[in-house]
Amino acid sequence: MSDRDNILASIRNHKRPSGAPVVTPPVPARGQVAGAERQALFVEMATAAAATVEVVDDPEMIPELVGQYLARHNLPARLVLASDAVIANLPWADHPMIAHRIGPATGQDHVALTSAFAGIAETGTLALLSGPETPTTLNFLPEHSLILLQASAIRGTYEELWRDLRDATNGGADWPRTVNLITGPSRSADIEQKLLMGAHGPRKLHILLLND
Repeated sequence: MSDRDNILASIRNHKRPSGAPVVTPPVPARGQVAGAERQALFVEMATAAAATVEVVDDPEMIPELVGQYLARHNLPARLVLASDAVIANLPWADHPMIAHRIGPATGQDHVALTSAFAGIAETGTLALLSGPETPTTLNFLPEHSLILLQASAIRGTYEELWRDLRDATNGGADWPRTVNLITGPSRSADIEQKLLMGAHGPRKLHILLLND
């Protein structure tokens, strides 16, 4: 076993001493909402973090909406896509003017479209998992990051996110190598406290929120 495996095994095998109190961490009330209120809170918080959100009722419309986004920002009509089925199987062939390829992003890609595992309404955050179908390079290299989020995948709090991720990964046995929590586009004010967008990643974050 590697050192990492030994550390994780030690954590899994750790047992709470007999009689020790069970400590339940506080959960902010803001995220404890459901249904339409939860979706509205996610949109509000994501927008406050300088992301843009576009609600989509028909997944077949996504390629057209992507084309409109590229035109609005005066970008070349091309992008790189994640290979997960929810994106790769969209009707891209009906939009031949949008050049696209599937795979990891490179430094030459201006726009990428990938999918999120979940959204967290509490802070308007996206949870993106690394893997063969959703390479992490799609999240950070292009200046324009387009993220497809299914409305049913919005969780109220981070506690719900980690619970659902454990359930989706066989109790953590198939845990992804990386979980990226992204709130708004990249920014930094490290230099002279002047806000700079795109310092460590995308300058623009556009969320396609699919009502599924």
